[in-house]
Amino acid sequence: MDKKIKWGILSTGHIAGKFADALVLLPGAELAAVASRDMDSAKKFAEKYQIPKAYARYQELADDPDIDVVYIGTPHAFHLENSVMCMRKGKAVLCEKAFAINADEAREMVRVAKEENVFLMEAMITRHIPLIKKVLAWISESLIGEVRMVKASRCARGEFSLGGRHLNPALGGGSLLDVGIYVISFASMIFGKSPVESIGLSHIGDWGSDEQGVAILKYDKGEIADLSFALRTVAVNDAYIFGTEGYIKVHDVFAVPTKASLFINKQEKEVIEEPLIGNALNYEAKEVMRCLKEGLKESPLMPLEESIQIMEIMDHIRKPWGLVYPNDHGI
Repeated sequence: MDKKIKWGILSTGHIAGKFADALVLLPGAELAAVASRDMDSAKKFAEKYQIPKAYARYQELADDPDIDVVYIGTPHAFHLENSVMCMRKGKAVLCEKAFAINADEAREMVRVAKEENVFLMEAMITRHIPLIKKVLAWISESLIGEVRMVKASRCARGEFSLGGRHLNPALGGGSLLDVGIYVISFASMIFGKSPVESIGLSHIGDWGSDEQGVAILKYDKGEIADLSFALRTVAVNDAYIFGTEGYIKVHDVFAVPTKASLFINKQEKEVIEEPLIGNALNYEAKEVMRCLKEGLKESPLMPLEESIQIMEIMDHIRKPWGLVYPNDHGI
């Protein structure tokens, strides 16, 4: 595939705009179409980002024979529907986190991707930025010994309306799917396996969504992840990876991180700083394009089975909360 890869963006929200900005930095990418549920919104978005095609229906974007891959930036509750629609038309799909509403939906998305023989990936930005690759190299070189614990926080303080998606349970709103996914996925990346035990606590607000929560995950060799997440709470969003010989601090890891420190015997031994190019969404788009050019149907940096496993963890920890989303069955 020497020709440019033609992207379509499904949604015209804030994150879709950031993704459009990111694609400009990739010489091999061409932003060819955008779709909204409202033609005025689609046209304004297309004009702002100089996109040649604007559609008032998502299906029209899926039907466009010129589009190679679709970025889906709709609320969580629509990821399954939107992804399947595009994959059924032979489109590769990059779907925003959280991958779906629940593990059943995630499994169905993966099943359709395999049935249609198309590429599918969850858009988890942390997996693709240069700094994290260096942190993983420290771990693989056993500089901190055996990894025993991970502690991470992804908290923000926002003012939201019920009409918006952030705290609207009908749209999959709440801290778990919106920001908890980051810390749970981070732990999954570091340990490279699913926990054998998982528990969580949350505060359910007046609108029926989780405003903040914690999760404790235990793994088969006794490793533990201590994770916190919130949408109405200010916190320090650092991550720590503790080993038998030292530890790593990733500074402001979910902002997106550009600095990490390595400590051995409680002494700082090395600091690395890796400035970002663009808003960092370009890194995950670049990974999609690499996979497409190499004929891969999923990324080794964000495997489909791992996306399912992460959804299973979140299903399990929220069940005792009585937190229910659309299309939940038996959770």
